[in-house]
Amino acid sequence: MKNCKKFLALYLMTAFLITFVPSLWAQEAETININQASAEEIAQLKGIGQKYAERIIQYRDENGPFKSPEDITKVQGIGVKTFDVNKDKITVE
Repeated sequence: MKNCKKFLALYLMTAFLITFVPSLWAQEAETININQASAEEIAQLKGIGQKYAERIIQYRDENGPFKSPEDITKVQGIGVKTFDVNKDKITVE
C-alpha cells in the first residue's frame, strides 16, 4: 500500500511538471519591443505600470525610437534596477 501511495505521488508530480513547467518557460521567453508596443503591453513589465508605460511612449514619440534596451533608463522614473529586472524581456528590434 505504501508503494502504491509513493507511485501515485510520483505520478501526480510528474504530470504536474509536464503540464505547467513548459508554459512558465514560454511566459519567461516573451519579449516586448518598446519601440512598437502599446502602453498596455509595456505595463506588463515588472515595476512599470500604466503611468510609466505612458511616459515610455511619450519619450519614444518625442525622441524617436530607442536604440538599445538600456535606453529605457532615459525615461524619467525608470532606473537601472527596473531595467535589470526586465532586461531579458525588453527588445528594440
